[in-house]
Amino acid sequence: MNALDPGTGLGAAVVAGVGTAVASVAVSGRVRPAVVGAGTALTGLAALAAGAAALAGVPFALRLPGLLPLSGLAFALDPLGGFFVAVTGAVAVVAGVYAGSYTRSPGLRARSGLAVLPLFVLAMALVPAAASVATLLLCWELMALASLLLVVVEHRHRAEVASAGRWYAVLTQLGFVAVLIGLLVFAAHARDDSFAALRAAASQLPTGVTATVFLATLVGFASKAGIVPLHAWLPRAHPEAPSHVSALMSAAMVNLGVYGIVRVGFDLLGFGAGGSGGGPRWGWLLVLGLGACSAVYGILQAAMSTDLKRLLGQSTVENMGLVLVGVGAAGLFGAQGERTLAGVALTAALLHVANHAAFKTLLFLAAGSVLRGSGTRDLDQLGGLRAGMPVTTWAFGLGALAASALPPGTAFVSEWLLLQALIHGLPASGSVTVSATATAAAIAMPVAVAAVALTAGLSVATFVKAFGVGFLAKPRGPGAAGASESPPGMLAGMALAGLACVLLALLPGSVLPAVGVAGAVALGSGERALVFTETVAPSLPGSLSPLLLATALLAAVVTVAAVARVVAGRGLRRRRARLWDCGGGPMSARMEYTATSFGEPLQRVFDTVLRPEQRVAVTCDERSRYLVRGVEFRRRVPDRIERRLYGPVLAAVAVWGRVGRRLATGSVHRYLGYGFYTVCAALVVLAVLR
Repeated sequence: MNALDPGTGLGAAVVAGVGTAVASVAVSGRVRPAVVGAGTALTGLAALAAGAAALAGVPFALRLPGLLPLSGLAFALDPLGGFFVAVTGAVAVVAGVYAGSYTRSPGLRARSGLAVLPLFVLAMALVPAAASVATLLLCWELMALASLLLVVVEHRHRAEVASAGRWYAVLTQLGFVAVLIGLLVFAAHARDDSFAALRAAASQLPTGVTATVFLATLVGFASKAGIVPLHAWLPRAHPEAPSHVSALMSAAMVNLGVYGIVRVGFDLLGFGAGGSGGGPRWGWLLVLGLGACSAVYGILQAAMSTDLKRLLGQSTVENMGLVLVGVGAAGLFGAQGERTLAGVALTAALLHVANHAAFKTLLFLAAGSVLRGSGTRDLDQLGGLRAGMPVTTWAFGLGALAASALPPGTAFVSEWLLLQALIHGLPASGSVTVSATATAAAIAMPVAVAAVALTAGLSVATFVKAFGVGFLAKPRGPGAAGASESPPGMLAGMALAGLACVLLALLPGSVLPAVGVAGAVALGSGERALVFTETVAPSLPGSLSPLLLATALLAAVVTVAAVARVVAGRGLRRRRARLWDCGGGPMSARMEYTATSFGEPLQRVFDTVLRPEQRVAVTCDERSRYLVRGVEFRRRVPDRIERRLYGPVLAAVAVWGRVGRRLATGSVHRYLGYGFYTVCAALVVLAVLR
């Protein structure tokens, strides 16, 4: 194997990850954070090298029959898997550099929490490299267990952490069961559980089996991606996890849910443009619909949130929804034989995966810096951070611009490309639809365009709120007023993530060819997806050069500033004056917008969707009810989907638990009776069936 072989990179990742985990147990607590941070960064760097080699077309396959009973372990890395491994590795490098300083606080220095971190990165890197059902399920479960341990690392300090861990554990295991059912049904119709055997058997599957496999795996993988209505764990787990873990989960782990949908739907089932007719349209319509709903609902919840990390978690729901809009559109275009549009849509989706990984890593790391420096993540208690935390302010501002879908932001490029694919996929004015699915597809495309446009506008409002209220306003709490900047290690991690955001925003052509190769492999096409350095789809009108756009914007700003300075400098002398305050005296923090008041107009617009809960408590004087001593106003925007879907389920489970306590009385005679009647019932059933 040469130095660029993916196997070399994956082997180095295994050695670095396992070695770091072992070393973290052996070294003292003083040096443990530095060791784990460096080892995690090395594990990510090795994974990044392996993914880059796979994207370059270097083949890799490895089978280890003796390591797992019955089927053994099988690994292979193609450009599609290599893309997700590379993204995971890049996020891990940044998170490792950051964690070396962030985990020096006493609550995060425990052996268990630090030892699991490199193993979590390693498990995520091995998921896209799995080449059999058994290997994928094993790596998937290792990833889930490692992430769960990292989420609950601070459960002794805050009750919310334990609650978030329970939600995450239940939903991630239910998702695993769904993936398990779908892939086992698929493997039962193939000669073995290898991906090559599944591809060979896909064309012979009965329609019902195909639908079962697609739906079951979609449910399991969508739950990991945080897609509505399986998103309830994400806004809980991501805020309560340590910030470097939040970055890994939100920027790397959720991507693997998208990988699973693309791998099974396009590659294994052959629903790509080069597969069996592109697959059923109803399945991709479902993916597109789930993505659009997740995008709109996630950004609405983020716009209402006052918890900084919860806001970022809801933003992840939105961005994964946008990715699924692209995946679903690619499937629909493939079903219609539109190979160019399918390639552009899937390329846009994968590019958004990379862009989201960059800016969400930066935002979560900056949020961790805010939490460390001020002791709170409540936007209503923050403000004025630019004075005490200037570098963190610049980092979060850059991340907010990157996430806002405004030029020259990072998300703008991929969302623009996605809109290009959707708009040119609209049915022609004189076209005639002949089936229900074709009619549904004709309706879905305009709705998807509207959903992407709406989320772009709402994301701007959301991050203006987060940045303006949290960093630029006056401090509204003692923590914000006394905030101090983070240590150099944390700033270095944020700088790396910021550099990635800038490069992806200004030079998307540097990664688009590799992303196009990954998309072409998923679609079963031997040719590269139609993308060029200037983000041009040659058969689609319209082109864009982000670098030229950014240069023009910078030139315009410099010109306006220069003209203003020249005009103002003619015969005028600069002097300081107090800002106009309407005669009311100097403004205080209580006079400025809070995060709650900033989001209130949006809440009124979407009142029928959000259904906020408000309570006003008036305390009167004991002598007369006309003398008011105080007024308390509380507003809460609940998750309606969570309440309507999970509320009845949790109530039923609670009832079943109470019934179970009545049955479990501690009587041995009753337990023997249960066993006797169960055996009798089983014998009766067997006798009837025979």
